[in-house]
Amino acid sequence: MTSKGTNKVLMAALLLAGSFITILNQTLMITAIPPIMDEMNVTANSAQWLTTVFMLVNGVMIPVSAFLIERFTTRQLFISAMSVFAFGTILGGLALNFPLLLLGRVVQSAGAGVMLPLMQTVILMIFPVHKRGAAMGYIGLVISFAPAIGPALSGYITSAYTWRYLFWMILPLAILIIILAYFILKNVTELSYPKVDPVSIILSSIGFGGLLYGFTLAGNQGWTSMDTVIVLIIGVVTLTLFITRQLRMHHPMLEFRVFKYPVFAITTVIAMITFLGLIGAETLIPLYMQDMRDFSAFESGLALLPGAVITAFMSPITGRIFDKIGARLLAVVGLTIITGASLAFSFLNIETTFTAITVLYAIRMFGLSMVMMPVTTAGLNQLPKKLIPHGAAMSNTMRMVAASVGTAILVTVMTTTAQSAESNPSIDHPSIYGVNIAFFIVTALSLAGIVLAFFVKRTYPPDEEPVSESETTFDDQKAENY
Repeated sequence: MTSKGTNKVLMAALLLAGSFITILNQTLMITAIPPIMDEMNVTANSAQWLTTVFMLVNGVMIPVSAFLIERFTTRQLFISAMSVFAFGTILGGLALNFPLLLLGRVVQSAGAGVMLPLMQTVILMIFPVHKRGAAMGYIGLVISFAPAIGPALSGYITSAYTWRYLFWMILPLAILIIILAYFILKNVTELSYPKVDPVSIILSSIGFGGLLYGFTLAGNQGWTSMDTVIVLIIGVVTLTLFITRQLRMHHPMLEFRVFKYPVFAITTVIAMITFLGLIGAETLIPLYMQDMRDFSAFESGLALLPGAVITAFMSPITGRIFDKIGARLLAVVGLTIITGASLAFSFLNIETTFTAITVLYAIRMFGLSMVMMPVTTAGLNQLPKKLIPHGAAMSNTMRMVAASVGTAILVTVMTTTAQSAESNPSIDHPSIYGVNIAFFIVTALSLAGIVLAFFVKRTYPPDEEPVSESETTFDDQKAENY
């Protein structure tokens, strides 16, 4: 392998490592909430913000990332994002009270929100089209495996040590990654130096933040709550103003014209459906196991672990298959498996065993590994290089919105169905019945995804011709970028 090839692999590994520890933090605090409530004397509603605020700030930062990627070099942005994340980690580890701990999570998330779009953009830049599937397969590993091991890892550490170790074990890894980035990372993104548009940044933050917060409120307080309605209206109106402004600008902060590319638009919808189902299942299964079956938080995290391991193992393999056959067949087969497993989850009862739950979830994740990154890569492959940062940011933003919307809707369906079922004497366990109906919704959406998957075509960006699959090296012009 050439030195340039080695640099390319090392860069990809570094980006994956940085993204892994930042995405891991999305779910790392979940099972640490009870001891934090006891130590800092806060309510469950307040403590839950340690997880919610991370997702909210992520959702605000991801759309801004496209602007940042075009404004700063790869090294500047990666090292800055990881440094912000590390500083937030220190704040969290040293926090003497809850507001400081919450501030640490906000700062962590501000750095983490930039990492995923940056990783996707750089990897798409440094690998040719016919090798992107394998590279993006490793991104699929990070996206699905990191959040899935969070609850189990958190449960073990908080029971064996203290919740502060959740910060102190991450800090040395973050510092090591920053040091390695200084020596390994090269500048590969194309800079257009767009002007800072404060109005766009404000509208984007209020719009996406309001929408995500509104759906979070809907899941907790219900859709008819005055708080939910007001926040959602503010989010929708502000987001509409943001989109209108972007379409009028010559150099927008976030380019909505990426949806003019049909394969990108279709694959984004499929990815939203798939991710909604993933987050929905990761929400419904622990609720079912802990609240209705008296399993512990650690056990519910453990039930999700084999599925995460399978996805981690399969994502690089399906990425290589994608490079050979494209996304359509993988997506159709994968979504069929997801649909079947989701349907099986619609028949949970009071006697469903731990093994059955674990196996079903593992099968579902096997299907997911065939869908998520292949369809995302197929969509981004259609975009010219100058639009890749915008496509990556848009894809991640839409997935985040879908997860928030989906969780809110599924929780609402579960609770309202359970309440109405209480008056039906033929239904023995209304709460479990509510979970089953929520999984029926997931099944129906997955079925719609199968239909859309048939319209996914194999495409190439307009600024790059198809390359022979036997070709394993870059031409000289492309190699100069590394």
